[in-house]
Amino acid sequence: MWDPGTYLRYDDERSRPYHDLLARVDADRPRAVVDLGCGPGTLTATLARRWPDARISGLDSSPEMIDRARTLDTTVDFAVGDVTDWHPAPDVDVLVANAVLQWVPDHPALLRRWTHALPPGGWLAFQVPGNFTGPSHRALREVAADPRWAATVRPLLREDPVDDPVGYAAALTAAGCAVDAWETTYLHRLPAPADAEHPVLTWLDGTALRPVRAVLDDTALAGFRAALENLLARAYPVRQGQVYFPFRRIFVVARTGARHKEQQ
Repeated sequence: MWDPGTYLRYDDERSRPYHDLLARVDADRPRAVVDLGCGPGTLTATLARRWPDARISGLDSSPEMIDRARTLDTTVDFAVGDVTDWHPAPDVDVLVANAVLQWVPDHPALLRRWTHALPPGGWLAFQVPGNFTGPSHRALREVAADPRWAATVRPLLREDPVDDPVGYAAALTAAGCAVDAWETTYLHRLPAPADAEHPVLTWLDGTALRPVRAVLDDTALAGFRAALENLLARAYPVRQGQVYFPFRRIFVVARTGARHKEQQ
């Protein structure tokens, strides 16, 4: 279960990559725009303001997220759905998938399917976290290997479920797209009050710890989080009342039909 309130604790930090991604989408008057993995919808609502004449839709697998999104004052149509089962309608000119594909095991095949289904000149923009080898996730895997939780938690964690910019660019170029791919490491400065839990643990609560919460009871989860917090405190020390949290992200913007246009 996704908790919109937990996810939105660091709304500013999570929003910035979305805006950086969409800044590279140069669509003028798209007919329809779809945001896959739209979460609580606050970012999707910005698309309605950018393209007021387009039909904007948001899709997420979490009913809790969609319930929150439907409380927004926006024209966006929000729906519950699985991105792996979704197919673009013929008028979808812009497809956005922000921080969702890392949850999809075979997402390169999904990307190829989408690019083939989008119209010529359509836009596919996605962003995935690239910090799975960073200290936070190494700590998460170390705690998951503890005999107290290994049998239940360890199978849920993958080593590195995303590709790098070169891999994505090569695959989508081969699919006939013009591709812009890059990576950015954001340095988040997370407030760390003395009487609060470690802020990186709070961050992980909104994303990486979600599958762990789903399989552990309250007592086991408390023990797991305590062990993880100890490791995170060493990896990310508090300095001047805050924690410096580097976070790498991978961005891809692809436009379909490039090969067809070159042959004309």
